[in-house]
Amino acid sequence: MPELPEVEVVRRGLERWVAHRTVAEAEVLHPRAVRRHIAGGEDFAHRLGGRRLGTPSRRGKYLWIPVESADTAILAHLGMSGQLLVQPHDTPDEKHLRVRLRFDDDLGTELRFVDQRTFGGLSLHDTTPDGLPDVIAHIARDPLDPLFEDEAFHQALRRKRTTIKRALLDQSLISGVGNIYADESLWRSRIHYERPTANFTRPRTAELLGHVRDVMNAALAVGGTSFDSLYVNVNGESGYFDRSLDAYGRENLPCRRCSTPIRRHPWMNRSSYFCPTCQRPPRPLS
Repeated sequence: MPELPEVEVVRRGLERWVAHRTVAEAEVLHPRAVRRHIAGGEDFAHRLGGRRLGTPSRRGKYLWIPVESADTAILAHLGMSGQLLVQPHDTPDEKHLRVRLRFDDDLGTELRFVDQRTFGGLSLHDTTPDGLPDVIAHIARDPLDPLFEDEAFHQALRRKRTTIKRALLDQSLISGVGNIYADESLWRSRIHYERPTANFTRPRTAELLGHVRDVMNAALAVGGTSFDSLYVNVNGESGYFDRSLDAYGRENLPCRRCSTPIRRHPWMNRSSYFCPTCQRPPRPLS
């Protein structure tokens, strides 16, 4: 599932190609693509017709396009395989095309939502005074947000009394960090994923946040991480950060610091990748 860098790459593409254009017609081609829009596909299409779109925004892994003068926004759930593509009008329809937005200008492009596995979707939601879709108002700011408060995160981390990887994936504490970038940040910080958060010091938290930001900015610079053809930007191009991963997906390959083989352990229906030498597990409580 796309994490913050992948979603930010898509957001930047939408800002360039979709912002401030007026929807001439919205076409829903598969009902599951708008299943989170409770009023249904016809209502979704009707409410967008003739509306001007604002500047796409993101918080963590959540992406939305404001609808100007309507106090609403299109919230995009990319899921496992959702793609927002800007295509010329005459491009043949993709096999898994689900929603199409045509615009009333002469730029010659349209916005398409393509989703092979139909886990993702688009929906319209009222927005809060801060401009967030109301259904994600509870999501914490992400570490690349200028208004993210490091000290508040540190205090919440210690109060939570959980383990560090669980905390990094808790969207009410910090948003945008998923399994890939959690493993990468923990490897860089030499922290085992099961280390308790209650005994984190401010310097330790600051170091970890620094690595989280470094990893995400490095991924952004090369278009995010693409393990298959299902994650692409709005022009259909893949990211290349998978070539720079130090821990995630490198089971049995040598650690780039100490040459110990990277291990993979099952974890919360996912996998955790770590170096058993650089990231020693916490001592069990006596």
